[in-house]
This record gives sequence, structure tokens and C-alpha cells, in this order.
Amino acid sequence: MMKIFPLATVSIIALLFSFNSLAHTDEFLDTQKSPHGGQLRMAGHYHLELVVAEKSLTIYVTDHAGIAIPTKNGTGNAIVLANKAKTTVELKPAEDNVLQGEGKFVLDPNMKVVVSVTLPEDKEPQQARFEPLMKQQK
Repeated sequence: MMKIFPLATVSIIALLFSFNSLAHTDEFLDTQKSPHGGQLRMAGHYHLELVVAEKSLTIYVTDHAGIAIPTKNGTGNAIVLANKAKTTVELKPAEDNVLQGEGKFVLDPNMKVVVSVTLPEDKEPQQARFEPLMKQQK
């Protein structure tokens, strides 16, 4: 009986973690209402929300519970693929949990954006891929 209990406990914990990891797929995040009307993606231990406007990108950084993560001293860039052109946009800290940048790109319904963010507590950049205009909330 003593050996079954630890095995059952481990099994339950593993099951809970597997459900949690499924909850953060792109498909799941596309069903969630984002705070700023952008598209949500998971990047490492962060959620990134991308809001696209004409010639500008705004990234909101939160943890998995939606709590703002400070972007002070953070860096980032975005590669925008739109209208058969590739544009790199440098992202700089703006507000508390915001990185922003501007670039010469044209809005396109088939646009793709690959975002790379490095915050001071990370050693490696965290990346996410967006297809914002197809999924961005109004």
C-alpha cells in the first residue's frame, strides 16, 4: 500500500502538468480574449501579446497568470514577413511590460511575425511566431 500511494501521487501530478501544457497551445491561446486585442502566444515562461498597427508593433509581456512582467532593460526584435518582403523591427522597452518598435512594412492579411524577446533575468531569447492579422481580435 505504501508503494502504490507515491506512484499514484506521481501519476496525478504528471497528468496535471500534461493538461497545463496543453492549455498553452497556439490553438488554445487563439480562443482567449487578450487584454489589448492582439494575438497571444507562449514564449518560454511568458505570454506575449502582439498588437499590430500600421508600421508599428507592440508586445505586451505577462506570465502565464496574466501578471505584467517588467520589460525595463529588455531587448527584442521582430521579423515581419508581409507582401513578399522581410522587415526587421527593433523592439525597445516602452511602458512597464511593453516593448514597441516601428518599421517599414505593409499590413497584409497573410502577414507573419516572428518575435524574439530577451529580458534581464533570461540568458536566452524567448521566441514566438504570430499570424496577427488573421487572428487579431477587433
